[in-house]
Amino acid sequence: MFLENKYRTHTCGSVCESDIGREVRVAGWVENIRDHGGVMFIDLRDQYGVVQVVVYDDSLLDGVSKESTVTISGTVVKRSEDTVNEKIATGTVEVDAKTLEILGKAKPLPFEPQSSLETKEDVRLKYRYLDLRNRKVHSNIVLRSEIISFLRKKMTDMGFLEIQTPILSASSPEGARDYLIPSRKHPGKFYALPQAPQIFKQLLMVSGFDKYFQIAPCFRDEDARADRSPGEFYQLDFEMAFAEQEDVLKVAEEILSETFAKFSDKKVITPFPRISYAEAMLKYGSDKPDLRNPLEIIDVSDIFEDSDFAPFRGKTVRAINVPNCASKSKGFFEKMLAYATSIGMKGLGYFKVDEEMNLLGPIAKFVPDDKREELIRRSGVQPGCVLYFIADNEKLAPCLAGQIRQELGRRLELIDDSAFRMCFIVDFPMYERDEKTNEIIFTHNPFSMPQGGLEALNTMNPLDILAYQYDIVCDGVELSSGAVRNHHLDTMIRAFEIAGYNEETIKEKFTSLYTAFQYGAPPHAGMAPGIDRMIMLLTGEENIREVIAFPMNSNAQDVMLGSPNEVTEMQLREVHIKLRKKVNAE
Repeated sequence: MFLENKYRTHTCGSVCESDIGREVRVAGWVENIRDHGGVMFIDLRDQYGVVQVVVYDDSLLDGVSKESTVTISGTVVKRSEDTVNEKIATGTVEVDAKTLEILGKAKPLPFEPQSSLETKEDVRLKYRYLDLRNRKVHSNIVLRSEIISFLRKKMTDMGFLEIQTPILSASSPEGARDYLIPSRKHPGKFYALPQAPQIFKQLLMVSGFDKYFQIAPCFRDEDARADRSPGEFYQLDFEMAFAEQEDVLKVAEEILSETFAKFSDKKVITPFPRISYAEAMLKYGSDKPDLRNPLEIIDVSDIFEDSDFAPFRGKTVRAINVPNCASKSKGFFEKMLAYATSIGMKGLGYFKVDEEMNLLGPIAKFVPDDKREELIRRSGVQPGCVLYFIADNEKLAPCLAGQIRQELGRRLELIDDSAFRMCFIVDFPMYERDEKTNEIIFTHNPFSMPQGGLEALNTMNPLDILAYQYDIVCDGVELSSGAVRNHHLDTMIRAFEIAGYNEETIKEKFTSLYTAFQYGAPPHAGMAPGIDRMIMLLTGEENIREVIAFPMNSNAQDVMLGSPNEVTEMQLREVHIKLRKKVNAE
């Protein structure tokens, strides 16, 4: 709601033809000053839009500089037809200035806000308050607010209760990425900022709350990526009591499909397919598949099991059928080979299929005659197709094939960007083998419920046990992970035993859950879609920092506030900290 005051009766974006002849006051930033032969024009901007102000008495502009804040009073007049500006909402009117008062004078600018996107990022972030005046950057933050408001209302309408969980928490047992805060009252002890509200939201379910959510700040000392902000991020964290996996997936699909449909012109393809982890790794070479790419990967290891071709023999061999690719230039194939070597492959084999279904190329002669028809059938190749081959060990081959699939999709412009294509990745392995120690370890969340429960833990090979864990992926970007929680104490104890933890260790490291689950814990499940990534996808930005009001740079520094910074010796003493002196190497 807009309230009139001494600075303005109208926002810049609300002045319209119904105001013609009226005296108004507007306030904002001077975006531009133009001299048209004795008549001066100001483009005045606030959050809501831009209005043109015409100044006949140039003494009113004494001391006025670009990006200064001013309040102007004057009469609204209709623009002549040849000066109408259809690019702005107020383009048919202007304000004939009678008075102008400078509210905040601007000195020479380090960059023009309206062209700030062309400025180096660290300069933009140092003067972020100027960068945020850029219309595009500003609109991203406005959109962020609208999306969070929508999510909050949607969750409340679905019966979820918003509850805030602590920011000062305890370091987790595997808390190598925790931000630690020294305690003044308890010398030698530390709080930690929560990497997620995981423990608290599970305890809320034990406490008798049925559906919880919050727009949760999370803190993790991780390196930055294009889709990951260093230090902190926000997620739509929610948990449900007396719930199964499908209950959570239904809620997530409704929330995300409606949010993406409301805040984008693109279609949202529903329902979201459920894809098992094993299927995703086979068909897409990734547990974050981009379903906009129609190419799929197939396993042809058995066809080359006894091959004379040494690079394929005894290896995991994946193939990708690329329709209408045989006519591509030599340069295309050379660039694909260069890409393959850049990601660690020793080569990139392929053959072409001609009009008579002959297989052409150096790889073709290594396809056993008795298996040629099977390869054609399995791959679905037709005249004009190219079949690419990726061979490596069991772990690397799927990942390399996934990267080749995406590169082919990009180079051949196969990515359909007209719609958002989300999916659930389900049935993650509960355990994996540590490459360094060869020990059995948890693959993801150790508190997930194993499929088959205690019986599976007692009778199955741990590497064959699946968990009730799930991710949401949108266009190749992981938006969320979640799980059905393991609320049975005996099942939890056995699950941790397999990963090398005894019951005493669970008691010590996970005291709250271990104790709480002895007092009637309900089945519960949840997940936490990342808000920053959602907004990044909805705005089409390639870097997550573009949708955060005051982000750190890629080196985890706030160059505007100068953080992290040094503190005084007195501050250190108060929290019982002594810094080690650096010893210079000889």
